[in-house]
Amino acid sequence: MNDKLNQSAGGATTSSEKGDLSAGEASSRRNFVKKSALAFMAGSILPQFSAKSYANILGSNEMINVSVMGVNSRGKALAQNFAAQNNSNVIHICDVDSRAITNCLTALKERQTVEAKAYTDFRKSLESKDVDVLVVAAPDHWHAPASLIALEAGKHVYVEKPCSHNPSEGEILVKAAAKYGKIVQMGNQRRSWPNVMESIQAVKDGAIGRVYFGKGWYTNNRPSIGIGKETAVPEWLNWDLWQGPAPRKKFKDNIVHYNWHWFWHWGTGEALNNGTHMVDLLRWGMEVDYPTQVSSNGGRYRYQDDWETPDTQIINLNFDDSKTMSWEGRSCNGKPIEGSSVGVVFYGENGSLLIPAGNSYTQFDLDGKIVKEVENTEVIDARNKSNPAEKLDALHIQNMFDAIKNGGSLHSNVDSGHKSTLLVQLGNISQRVGRSLEINPKNGHISKDKDAQKLWSRNYEKGWEMKL
Repeated sequence: MNDKLNQSAGGATTSSEKGDLSAGEASSRRNFVKKSALAFMAGSILPQFSAKSYANILGSNEMINVSVMGVNSRGKALAQNFAAQNNSNVIHICDVDSRAITNCLTALKERQTVEAKAYTDFRKSLESKDVDVLVVAAPDHWHAPASLIALEAGKHVYVEKPCSHNPSEGEILVKAAAKYGKIVQMGNQRRSWPNVMESIQAVKDGAIGRVYFGKGWYTNNRPSIGIGKETAVPEWLNWDLWQGPAPRKKFKDNIVHYNWHWFWHWGTGEALNNGTHMVDLLRWGMEVDYPTQVSSNGGRYRYQDDWETPDTQIINLNFDDSKTMSWEGRSCNGKPIEGSSVGVVFYGENGSLLIPAGNSYTQFDLDGKIVKEVENTEVIDARNKSNPAEKLDALHIQNMFDAIKNGGSLHSNVDSGHKSTLLVQLGNISQRVGRSLEINPKNGHISKDKDAQKLWSRNYEKGWEMKL
């Protein structure tokens, strides 16, 4: 896929280069830097400058330069979050929607002094030696292919969950990270939330005894997406590049933006959209990797429309060592479970432990009485589609930066991210073939089911095949 980096593509649409300074401006800048550095070393901070401003002034080599791909919703929130960090700048944003580019550029001006360049095609951004990290927040069918292209270009990757559209892509991404020696962090941000980390450690340390069952869930009240009509592609959208690796389909007016989640061609349904987070917590706390058996029940029940993936789904996963877990998704009935729209419960021999939507947890004894309660410290809206927990998510970003700069350990490396993603992918495959799947617990592969094995990968648009 390296040749893709050399194809013609949409170029920069706006820019303010650091190098475009007159001699006078350069001289003034040098004097300013000198004075500011002295002030910083003396332990004082000029009142008109933030810590972010000083980080920019005192050495760009200490800053991590970020390019963000897909900035309409979640990507815009991520761009703002990366821009707000004292040790990074968002120098590029990339989107096939010109409106999203305009909106994101405006939002970034509130977070950083550096003016980002904008690209229609993220591959042009990757040609720049100044880019250290690609943040992938485009639709699911882009997550693994874009990450691979970035790795081939020598960049680190922060990829939103799920890390892949199908199991084969996840396996390729794991191999690619090892081959190119770059950091790949998946955006299951709860892995970096302090109280969640504490709760998982408590489960591992035996706070509720041996854990044998875990339950996760997500609930919402999503409306119908209706019946789409084939229409002309809007002038603000590059529909061909939006589809990218996916085989071409005609544009319909109920796909872009967000509704692509509910089409198998581009999306992965609620199971991977939100279930990935909760199943990841269960897998983490129960210390399991690959299951032995997976089943799924559900369907599109609430409305008669173009929505293909289940709006109601229960995925069950059995593991060796007498452990099992389930995930319940209700996209169109928002009644909470355990008082929360999203969460997990671990059940052990001596009690249970609940992690709801936020950065909190509650431990119970076998009679349901509270043993320990750790409260949330940040306001979190689990149903916010773009930015439910910015301050806490910044901890996940800083964990990645520590791995890049200091060799620190990632909270969610691509191998771990792939394993958690695979569990819900297997649930979706079971759902689509209509039967339980037998799984090889050594590698997560489907056994003795040719129809199910066909869904291990996908068809690609010619020239966009994902391979090492």
